[in-house]
Amino acid sequence: MNIEEHGGIVSFDEEWAQARSAAAARQQAVAETRLNSVPVERSGGGGAADYKVTSPDLKAIGNEAQELFHWFERDAFHAGAKTDVAAKSLDADGFQTGSALWTVWDTWCSQAETLLSACAHIHNHLEDTVITHANHEEILATNFSISLIDKHFN
Repeated sequence: MNIEEHGGIVSFDEEWAQARSAAAARQQAVAETRLNSVPVERSGGGGAADYKVTSPDLKAIGNEAQELFHWFERDAFHAGAKTDVAAKSLDADGFQTGSALWTVWDTWCSQAETLLSACAHIHNHLEDTVITHANHEEILATNFSISLIDKHFN
């Protein structure tokens, strides 16, 4: 910042506003990183687009994954008791489809558990990403303000 432009004296509020503006501009530049350093073409347009994801975007995706987890956890296994009755009945009547029904049920349960695990992983990872980013921002802001204060006392 050029102090002479402001008559030699700059208030803390002015300096702080400039510092925040510069930090926001740097953060915007970092956030707009090009995917694989290659411009991404927008459909219908000829210009390059930057890939940008914000914390609210990540949080929304994480919340959708959590919602899917709860919905699927509630609804995926309700047929278990009826499958058991049907399989036992088919076995008792001498049909081989009773054991086949159990095989299908076991496969379904395994795949459902995999989906539930993936949803939980996505939610937890994105939630941690948002929290970690916010914590890093706070640390950067704190370190930046301390360095400015230290600069004035040295």
